[in-house]
Amino acid sequence: MDDEFNVTYITLAGYAEMGKSRYFYFVIMFTVYILAILFSVTIVYLICMHRNLHEPMYIFIAALLMNSIVYNTAMYPNLLVNFFTEKPIISYSACLFQLFLYYFLSFLLLSAMAYDRYVSICKPFQYSTIMTKMTISIFLVLAWLVPACQVAGSAVLSAKNKLCNFTLNGIFCNNSVQKLHCVVSRGLSVYGVIILLNIVFFPMLFIVFTYTRILIITYRSSREVRTKAAQTCLPHLLVLISFSLLCTYDIMILRLESEFPKIARFIMTLQLVLYHPLFNPIIYGLKMKEIFKHLKRLFNFRTAKGRCYA
Repeated sequence: MDDEFNVTYITLAGYAEMGKSRYFYFVIMFTVYILAILFSVTIVYLICMHRNLHEPMYIFIAALLMNSIVYNTAMYPNLLVNFFTEKPIISYSACLFQLFLYYFLSFLLLSAMAYDRYVSICKPFQYSTIMTKMTISIFLVLAWLVPACQVAGSAVLSAKNKLCNFTLNGIFCNNSVQKLHCVVSRGLSVYGVIILLNIVFFPMLFIVFTYTRILIITYRSSREVRTKAAQTCLPHLLVLISFSLLCTYDIMILRLESEFPKIARFIMTLQLVLYHPLFNPIIYGLKMKEIFKHLKRLFNFRTAKGRCYA
């Protein structure tokens, strides 16, 4: 390959680790992709269509699943096409776009959801005056714009750095892109730490604070309050734990890539692209009582309609 091609394109070496099993993984990933889109779209549709789901908690869930839909639609087609490519490559600009989408969903939206649960459980009589349409709109705008602007800035800085390595040890682009640069930019590293603090560390501290307060309040309350808190908070906590594990893995890959075993990296990457896209819609579909009710009605309606036509 000539120099211009080398500068423009990145080879994704992670596919080589799949060997002859790549077609099996293609079938699995394609199935996961279709199911993730269908489940997410169905839940967002139910939230939009039913007035009793037009509450802040469900609006935030819809926003989270919309993020997942955009992420999956932007990431999966390229991943699936590369299974049939002898030497999977991606243009550097497309690689940076993948990086942007990968970090677009931050803890800010999860912290907004945690605050909503905090107000609902700890300040129930003030809930309607605090969680107004304006408050929800501000939370959503900040949760989308703040990480988008900061991650876009990181992508722009990366685009200006010269590349000396053109092989990425993975099947998609994340912060490992920095390993491709000829010189590790001190400015980019500092900026990365600032982003980490703003969209991960500080929101995480806020989430820990809110759920600690919820735990204290519910522990002192009646059994009915504890049951209600468990029903509404457990799905959020499961999603939060899943997202935290992904962030931990991502940081480990950047800091310990040379010492990180290839098989361990491969298994973690597969978990990232296999279970995580399905995790959010399944958790919210099965664990959120009101959403599950509407899912059952929708399924029963479809089944009854099919029997009528038969």
